Amino acid sequence: MKTRGHDIEVTPVSDQVVVRVKDVVVATSSRPVLLTETGCPPRYYLPPADVKMDLLRSSTTTSHCPFKGDAVYWSVQTGDGAAEDVVWSYPEPFPRVEEIAGLLAFWAEKPDVTLEVNGQTA
Repeated sequence: MKTRGHDIEVTPVSDQVVVRVKDVVVATSSRPVLLTETGCPPRYYLPPADVKMDLLRSSTTTSHCPFKGDAVYWSVQTGDGAAEDVVWSYPEPFPRVEEIAGLLAFWAEKPDVTLEVNGQTA
């Protein structure tokens, strides 16, 4: 969908996604949703069932995107400490991206996070 020069697309894909935080596997999914957006890197949103939710700690951090809505964040707790605010979700996204509702995305640009797609570091 395109709005005032801003493209955003949500596509279910069958890529194999593995997320590591501080070398601990936190998520493995073969049913991610890929969100591509003007000016942003592609993001994989994963079902909570594919994420080790027991490693996530709710954060007080929130953000607002004019194209997706209000996001909430989590930190990931591993034996090597916490990686702060590296996971987010849109519990009630705007209708144009409703497919990402409740799914989890990982901030692959953070130093403690590694995202692999089909065996390749993304």
